Order: sequence, then structure tokens, then C-alpha cells
Amino acid sequence: MKKKLDAYRKRLDPAQIAAGMNAAAKNAYRPAEDAVTLLNACRFPSAAALAILAIEEAGKVSVLRGLSLAMTDDEVAEGWKTYRTHTRKNVAWLLPTLAATGARKLDDFKPLFSGDSDHPCVLDQLKQIAFYTDCLGDANWSMPDEVIDESVARMLVDTAKVLAHSHECTEQERILWTEHLGPVFKLKDPDFLKQALTSWYSAMQTAGLKLEGPNEMERFIQDGIGPDTLSRG
Repeated sequence: MKKKLDAYRKRLDPAQIAAGMNAAAKNAYRPAEDAVTLLNACRFPSAAALAILAIEEAGKVSVLRGLSLAMTDDEVAEGWKTYRTHTRKNVAWLLPTLAATGARKLDDFKPLFSGDSDHPCVLDQLKQIAFYTDCLGDANWSMPDEVIDESVARMLVDTAKVLAHSHECTEQERILWTEHLGPVFKLKDPDFLKQALTSWYSAMQTAGLKLEGPNEMERFIQDGIGPDTLSRG
């Protein structure tokens, strides 16, 4: 029996970060599409479970974006811990729901990242229920087919389809991200962060990595996205 591969826990350069983000996005798309197939076949628990796996894989993109800003060894270690913790990768799963209830600006999505929110644990529990039988409550046996119905499965599949969609990330994009967000990331000041995001997007436009014209990040922060933006992926 061969020893399993050791998990990598050191720093990554911008090219490695970009490669990891692209790998996660590509791999998230596959189970998201498979979940659609299972949903159409009325295999609702399996569709829900695969959709959740796609959501978690897509969540690695954001985690790696944060890891690229790690400065100390402790921050790098924390970044890898986040990368390998299921409930730390699925925080964005309520994004479409928030958008459907009127969230449009950056500040409207703060609940997704609140340490007091239990929604990451709820999704992890749904994954367990979708895969396995269990003894819950007053010694009641749960069966995936009885707990995960079409409405739950469809909601999760739709969410996975939104979150699994991502553009190709480049090394230059990661360099610009670190350059603009690195100095303010640990300050936790919302105003500094918003200005850094706006400056980063502008630098991306200058580098030809975003379309010319209005600064869409600034528009998102100040005015919010349009109601159909998420549905377009």
C-alpha cells in the first residue's frame, strides 16, 4: 500500500494561484452539469448531493483568491485550512437567494461571510442527508428519497450552475489582485477595501483583462448589479 500524497501547505506564486483557480472552476462545472442530468432523471437526492459538491469546489476559487494575499506563515496555514474545510468553501451558496430577495450592492451580500451565520453548516448537513441514511430526532430514520424533494434539489442545482461558472484566470490578474488588495486586506476597513477593488478593476482594464468602459466593480459597489446578472452566469 503506497503512502497517500502529502497535502501541499506552502506558499503559491501568482501563476500557481491562477492554475488552482482555473482547475477548481473547471472541475466544479462537471458535477454541476451532472447534477442537471440527475435532476432531469428525477434522481433528486443524488442531484442535490452533486450540486453541493459543485458548490464546494467552486468555493475554492474565492479561497485561493484570499490565499494569494497571505503574508505570514500563519496566514498561509489558515488559508490551506480553509481550502480543505467543507463549510468554509460553501459560504456563497445563498448568493442567488439573496439576489432574488433584492440584494444588489456589495454591502447587501455581507451576510454570506458573517461568522455568526450557520448557512455553511446547513448546506453541509444537507449533503450528508442527501447521501446517507441516519438516525435523527426522536430515533427517526432519515432516507434521502424522503428528505430531498424536487424543490430542494432544483434550488441547489440552480445555485451550482450559477457558482460553477467562472472566467479563465491569468497570472497577471493575480499579480494585480495582490498589488491592490494586499495592502488593505488585513485592515478590514470596508471603505479601503471598496477603493482597492475599484482600483484593481481599473488596473485590469488598463492591462486589457477587462473590457474598456465603465468600471463595473465601482458600479457594483455604488449602484448594484442588475436583476438578471446572476441568472446570466
